[in-house]
Amino acid sequence: MYRDETTEPDGGAPAVPGATASGTPASGAPGPDPAHDLGHLLVSLQLTDSAFPSGFYTLSHGLEGFVQERAVGHDSLAALLHDVLRHGVGPSDATALALAHRAAAADDWDTVAATDRRLHATKLGREMRQAATRTGRQLLDLAAEVFGAAGIARYHRTVADRQAPGTQAVAAGVVYAATGVPVRQAVAADLFAFCASFAGAALRLRLTDHRLAQGLLRRTAPVIEETTREALARGLDDLGATTFAVDVMSGRHERAEARLFAS
Repeated sequence: MYRDETTEPDGGAPAVPGATASGTPASGAPGPDPAHDLGHLLVSLQLTDSAFPSGFYTLSHGLEGFVQERAVGHDSLAALLHDVLRHGVGPSDATALALAHRAAAADDWDTVAATDRRLHATKLGREMRQAATRTGRQLLDLAAEVFGAAGIARYHRTVADRQAPGTQAVAAGVVYAATGVPVRQAVAADLFAFCASFAGAALRLRLTDHRLAQGLLRRTAPVIEETTREALARGLDDLGATTFAVDVMSGRHERAEARLFAS
């Protein structure tokens, strides 16, 4: 049994017929149905919308800790975000999402759970672990109701039974796989959701304004593409972040007298 500390794989084919794991048509197979493509896009838009109540709005992803230590400003905000993507979210959460997506699409639930446990173990700070599991469980709970897919309900039960931690990235991989969204699109969409949440936190922390935040997201698009490509190429043994400054700031943030965000 998985022991929770809060209160509260690779392989397999995607759900789109005639497509490879990257979501591109297989050799000799007909191209993807435009109606399916549009449906997958709409799922991605719904899941990445800030109105989707997964709990991302409660997180600063370590940014508030940097602000409290006066270690980031408007001019260094983009560099921090890009470093977090390349060395933190990409090798950990984005990689786990890709692995979980492929495993869920292949009905390899043991690998999904193994990826979940591995990702949880790589999050060194209590704050980051709790943030990942709270948002992940909320995502599974709501997605099981909204989309009604058997795979989502199955993994939701696994997490509810504490057989796996239910991290956000793995939960997202399961949801995207169950709704037929190709793995490449799923990884890129979730990375964009992270960046939008990061930019939203920067707004609330008065590091930027609404217009400049949009410029930040646009400048980050090539980094999202790069991070997506690299995440798709990793295996389970490669999963893990190397953002030591973020871990330090998160640890200090846990003990701050006043906090606007949960992470």
